[in-house]
Amino acid sequence: MATYAIGDIQGCFDEFMALLEQINFSADDKLWIAGDLVNRGPKSLETVRFLRNMGDQVSVVLGNHDLHMLAVHSGVIKAKRGDTFQDLLQAPDAEALINWLRHQSLLVTDKKLGYTMVHAGIPPQWSVKKAHKRAREVETIIQSTLAKEFYRHMYGNLPATWSGKLEGWDRLRAITNYFTRMRFCDSSGKLDLAVKSGLSSQPEGFAPWFSHQGKILDHHKIIFGHWAALEGIADRDNVFALDTGCVWGDRLTALRLEDQTLYSVKSNKRYGR
Repeated sequence: MATYAIGDIQGCFDEFMALLEQINFSADDKLWIAGDLVNRGPKSLETVRFLRNMGDQVSVVLGNHDLHMLAVHSGVIKAKRGDTFQDLLQAPDAEALINWLRHQSLLVTDKKLGYTMVHAGIPPQWSVKKAHKRAREVETIIQSTLAKEFYRHMYGNLPATWSGKLEGWDRLRAITNYFTRMRFCDSSGKLDLAVKSGLSSQPEGFAPWFSHQGKILDHHKIIFGHWAALEGIADRDNVFALDTGCVWGDRLTALRLEDQTLYSVKSNKRYGR
């Protein structure tokens, strides 16, 4: 039995199936998915259906594209020009799939293996315990009758810095941005969400979130996706970047947690625009 973590699938279902075949994934194995199951790739519907049918064999964290699809489904925002998840929203089992997605986590931890998985990042000031507590704040809202109102207030880059005194939608938006959109921050956890490319474009005074010393970064192994421009390199022994740009024509990557062996399959084509 082994546990495999896979980076952003984004509807690249054929490559996902090829990767599972390469690692000889079996009914005894476990699968972790680091968010962004959907969008930009051609088969969001097949991807979510497959993962839902895996039941307890899979652990999923939500990414920014997953949350965006939930917001579009709720009706508070229209789909963007490049969105490719209409097949899922129009499927006969759409409500069941959306409901399953709403009940996924923002953070997953396996204490025995010593790993925590998140889509984008965790600010250096937070411990694992505090990160899970704050993740649960957002998860509870998404799973409640207030979900639609949350999606209405979810978009935006402010507040840029965490404070325990934050309240209401500002607090929930800040937590969501850390877990699903973060790339660069400063040592205090202040976010720069404007820059989306690689390390060569690092804004002055900011650094990759995982380069800072912190409670969780110094004592835990962390898996994340979201940042394809890193090309799978986080340059830190205990941090694993698994978004290797399959939807952009690069590859889809899996990490076997027990021995940190990496596997990958090439993308069939560049889907993203």
